[in-house]
Amino acid sequence: MQQAWSYQHAIQHAQSQLNHESAKLEAEILLCHLLKISRAQLYTWPERELTDQQAKAFFDLVGQRQQGQPIAYLTGQREFWGLNLHVNPNTLIPRADTETLVDIALHKAALYSQPELTLLDLGTGSGAIALALASELPQAEIHAIDYSNAALATAQSNAQQLNLAIQFYQGSWFEPVNHHKFDIIVSNPPYIESTDPHLSQGDLRFEPSQALASGTDGLDDLRVIISQAQTYLASKGWLMVEHGYNQALSVADLFKQSGYQAIELITDLAGQPRVTIGQKP
Repeated sequence: MQQAWSYQHAIQHAQSQLNHESAKLEAEILLCHLLKISRAQLYTWPERELTDQQAKAFFDLVGQRQQGQPIAYLTGQREFWGLNLHVNPNTLIPRADTETLVDIALHKAALYSQPELTLLDLGTGSGAIALALASELPQAEIHAIDYSNAALATAQSNAQQLNLAIQFYQGSWFEPVNHHKFDIIVSNPPYIESTDPHLSQGDLRFEPSQALASGTDGLDDLRVIISQAQTYLASKGWLMVEHGYNQALSVADLFKQSGYQAIELITDLAGQPRVTIGQKP
């Protein structure tokens, strides 16, 4: 006879297996995902028992988490800007730090009349940034590009599920929008150094490397974006890019070399340098 597992007992056992600071929370998230219930329901019926099949599936998920698989990939979802997004190993996992980029884009967007406002999200991945902007700017025209067809399929699925209008394109950076002009261009491009040991640690091991690393100094894609964006910006348009905390000076120099004005560094909620913006003359 197989062991009977109550919700509470299963959580406790998973917590001991995972054995780290967030283990209980992660175990609860995985069990709620599997059972399609809320954490409140988990607490309401702690004595309720799992079927043998449910217990096996749950401990399989826990085992995958033990091996380092990100929670977001195991559940297939991640919240960003209050939106519930589908994510998978074809896309980066959206992070709260990137909400800084959305916030500053909305701040600048407020200076425009919405029906005429055009925005572009470069390297959209799961669509997180473009969808966050679309949720706040329903009358704006929002475009998004990604090189990966698989990532684009995820972004399009998210847009459909959230009923948000985005024009998606497949291609390398500005290639698919050759004759467009945009008021605001945003990008969270790859910016990790290709030799950075973090790429082989934690969640990053499982995320698509082409969406993370960008040359020996991490700036290869930022160089392309910053140097080419002026061609695609309307007069007085804004470019906004996310970058690493230690790249702020280098990124500001790239903006200066390309002739941008009103260059400004914005820090994230933790006070780390996160986003640099510049305006086309």
